[in-house]
Amino acid sequence: MLTIQSTKKLILAGAAAILMSNSAIAAEMTIKLGHLANEQNAWHKAAVKFGEELATLTDGRIEVQVFPNETLGKEIDLINGMQLGAVDMTITGESLQNWAPKAALLAVPYAYKTLEDMDAVASGEIGDQIEQQIIEKARIRPVAYFARGPRNLTSNREIKSPDDLNGLKLRVPNVPLFVDVWKSLGAQPTPMAFSEVFTSLQAGTIDAQENPLALIDSASFDEVQDFVNKTEHVRSWIYLTISEITWGKLSDADKEAVMEAASRAQAYERDLFTADEERLTKELQEKGMTFVEVDKDAFASKAKDAVLANVSDEIRPIVEDLFAN
Repeated sequence: MLTIQSTKKLILAGAAAILMSNSAIAAEMTIKLGHLANEQNAWHKAAVKFGEELATLTDGRIEVQVFPNETLGKEIDLINGMQLGAVDMTITGESLQNWAPKAALLAVPYAYKTLEDMDAVASGEIGDQIEQQIIEKARIRPVAYFARGPRNLTSNREIKSPDDLNGLKLRVPNVPLFVDVWKSLGAQPTPMAFSEVFTSLQAGTIDAQENPLALIDSASFDEVQDFVNKTEHVRSWIYLTISEITWGKLSDADKEAVMEAASRAQAYERDLFTADEERLTKELQEKGMTFVEVDKDAFASKAKDAVLANVSDEIRPIVEDLFAN
């Protein structure tokens, strides 16, 4: 004879079995998505959004686990892992040019004057060519793209045109294209690790640096720099990507779900990005930095030859067309 207590136990056991059954359905496929950004970054929030949307669209059959802060591995390691099938997804950009030369188009100085210009390329015929080459040569598939904040020059004096640079000692990443472009503009570029920039500015070893507003803010450059000169010299984007091995395991319906979830994540990230750029501008101004409008056409014109000399033969005609528009 069943007692009330034993009946309760049976009910609880039955509920647990149902939950385990549902969990098994939910765990039918688990996708691991690793990236380098922290939890506050719009890319991470968009990755989480992608997972939520994909779970909804597949009735919980596909679960996305997001690993920020390189906890699943560094960018190149993740790409290598995706090519072997050990990792499913990552967020990556011009590093893909190691496999697909056209990926260099993601971050060419002065190739895109506005965010709208960049969008037109990323979502148009050139973007299709880049994505197809990435699929063929890197064996990973872009499913969405996220905008990056444009790189701006900070300094302790106003820089409105290339003539104002006049030998300015400027930290740049150790990228030959960036070094040559700033030399051609009249600066004195100094490659240096990012971790050394603040103390070098503080000591006067360098006079200036260039980065997106998010890094200018997080690195507290407002404490050692007075001006944000709106050169916006590099506009770029980055891809949310999936391994071709993982993609091949999906049904046609689930592939459609992945693309739809990615589209929703892309729109979500753009809203976050726009709000973030506005917030960062206001915060840096409140911290005492002055934003300076510059003659971008003069900068682009003077940088053009150095850019064309540094890009590969494969993409040079495309870059020439971008500069002509």
